[in-house]
Amino acid sequence: MFKKEYDIIVVGGGHSGAEAALSAARMGSSVLLITMNLNTIAQMSCNPAMGGIAKGQIIREIDALGGESGIISDFSAIQFRMLNRSKGPAMWSPRVQSDRNMFSKLWRESLEKASNLDFYQESVVELLILKNRLCGVITSLGSKIYSKAVILTNGTFLNGLIHIGDKNFAGGRAGESPSRGLTSNLEDRGFTSGRMKTGTPPRVDGRSLNYALMERQEGDKKPSKFSFLNTHLLKSQKPCHITYTSSVVHDILRTGFERSPMFNGRIKSIGPRYCPSIEDKINRFEDKDRHQLFVEPEGWNTIEVYVNGFSTSLPEEIQYAALKKVKGFEQVKFFRPGYAIEYDYFPPTQLKYNLETKIIDNLFFAGQINGTTGYEEAAAQGLLAGINAHLKISDQPPFVLRRDQAYIGVLIDDLITKGTDEPYRMFTSRAEYRTLLRQDNADIRLTPLSFSLGLASEERMRLVKSKSKETSKLISFFKTQSVSPEEVNAILEKNNSSLMRQSNKIYKVLSRPNISIKELKRVNKVSKFLRDESVNEASIEQAEIEIKYSGYIEKEKENAKKLTKLSHIKIPDGFNYNELSSLSSEAKEKLNTINPTNLSQASRISGIKPSDISALLVKMGR
Repeated sequence: MFKKEYDIIVVGGGHSGAEAALSAARMGSSVLLITMNLNTIAQMSCNPAMGGIAKGQIIREIDALGGESGIISDFSAIQFRMLNRSKGPAMWSPRVQSDRNMFSKLWRESLEKASNLDFYQESVVELLILKNRLCGVITSLGSKIYSKAVILTNGTFLNGLIHIGDKNFAGGRAGESPSRGLTSNLEDRGFTSGRMKTGTPPRVDGRSLNYALMERQEGDKKPSKFSFLNTHLLKSQKPCHITYTSSVVHDILRTGFERSPMFNGRIKSIGPRYCPSIEDKINRFEDKDRHQLFVEPEGWNTIEVYVNGFSTSLPEEIQYAALKKVKGFEQVKFFRPGYAIEYDYFPPTQLKYNLETKIIDNLFFAGQINGTTGYEEAAAQGLLAGINAHLKISDQPPFVLRRDQAYIGVLIDDLITKGTDEPYRMFTSRAEYRTLLRQDNADIRLTPLSFSLGLASEERMRLVKSKSKETSKLISFFKTQSVSPEEVNAILEKNNSSLMRQSNKIYKVLSRPNISIKELKRVNKVSKFLRDESVNEASIEQAEIEIKYSGYIEKEKENAKKLTKLSHIKIPDGFNYNELSSLSSEAKEKLNTINPTNLSQASRISGIKPSDISALLVKMGR
């Protein structure tokens, strides 16, 4: 049934698996994508949305690297919002509400267009390993399929167990079977596994809701998009709505706490700290008499609605009774109740920076198997795993992003260096160089790197060069051209900025916090330059941010240089830390476990003190 050997087998067809398979195939590897259900490729199992705080930056980075998630998000979007506009540009985060069915359909179509990508609907139960080197997989039907590398992206399916009240049953997702066999197979090879939990809210019939009793939440008046390519902008958008729980709702929910698997001990694993269930919110925040619920449509042509903020595993009759007391939900009809799911994961400290396992050569992990939560984090890992699996079997050096290069670099470094015992979610606060890692400049940061690998297209590179050239030309114009008080004082007065007494460079005027290029378009020489040079909005935004935040940007660049110095000091593979008597017992234990590749990574391991790094510096002859 199968060719003698594939270059890469990707196990799992979720967001991580889809990006992994497509990136490896586009780079030239022959790829087989094995998934338990070909009709649910890249399915949005939970919230029908992409992006959000920090997650939007990740999607833009995926797009800049040549991934597909941003493109699919643009074409399946039903609403776009740029979050945190009231804050500085480092915090701006794009988010789209998506058409769930369209998203999955478009992903499958994109994968099917890859000429050297094959598909197989089956479950993988065992890995073929020879002398600690991966050489293929065995399916539940006993088929042996050979490959040079395997990427595991099993999501929540490894020994998945679904909980609704005092009922539980095996499942990797509602209505789908779990994946069995792989966990024990990997444990037999020396891997350590753990259990995590996530949950999802009820889905309801939108026709049964009274939207007039809720707050209407529109998309942006001038919607943007994710992809740096010329994907289409939304011309019409669907509204979301906001409503709230109440003390009455909370009292009804409390009547089910005794039967809650989270509170009665049946669920022993840890759930996502920053996306708690409604019962967890009531328990942890007893002083709050209400919690916000986002009422989100599932697509253009469906009546199904997602109740964001009401994730729960309480008995279904308790869910129903409580939700009927929410304003606008008095006549609610359920499509299905919410549920919690427990699943196996493998602590990511068992991986190298290229997402290859330390124990088995050419075996890669990506997505929720590494302890992350969210489509965006999973897709980013899948993209990098696909790239690195191709590079590994091609005898090329790994592609690793630093913390000052990308949110994806922060994500992977956090996982590899610190590990996680709860579902990991990205936040802007996790990135110490977030002024450098903005959503607007992801293409400039990352597309040249991906283009050199052969993944990002020539069209992407052409657009990046054009944007960089336009931005530089615009900044140069502002630095060299002056404006008189007569030209700008009316603008300054209107925006409560002190008036000018003499001519000054436009750059200085624009550096003022409440003066934008949009305002300065009223100055003839500025509007003429923008018109004559046909400068697009992306370049204008880029130039304005570079000017206004130049001090912060330069400071972060200097800090990043210091980090890079430590990263250049490599630690030999297999270095014996027990030989250094000056290291504490804790430092020896953690350094031997993580096995950092350089001093920069070693310095970020929890429990490693500056004195430990000094001891290593001396040992390395520095």
